[in-house]
Amino acid sequence: MYTVTPKLNKILKERDITQTQLSQMTGIPQGTISRFDRSRQHMMSNIVTIAKALDLAVEDLFDIEEQEE
Repeated sequence: MYTVTPKLNKILKERDITQTQLSQMTGIPQGTISRFDRSRQHMMSNIVTIAKALDLAVEDLFDIEEQEE
């Protein structure tokens, strides 16, 4: 089992990119980007689009920790 925590806002802050700028880069509404780190479910197409716009692997958008069972 894995714990997956989104970290898009951290990445944007590190790169000095606003949510509005990412919205313009991806065509994804800013409100959707705003909810990314709070959501438990993400549209795969948005994840891939954001990763490509930021030149990241999909896994890089999340902190992934393996949990012992």
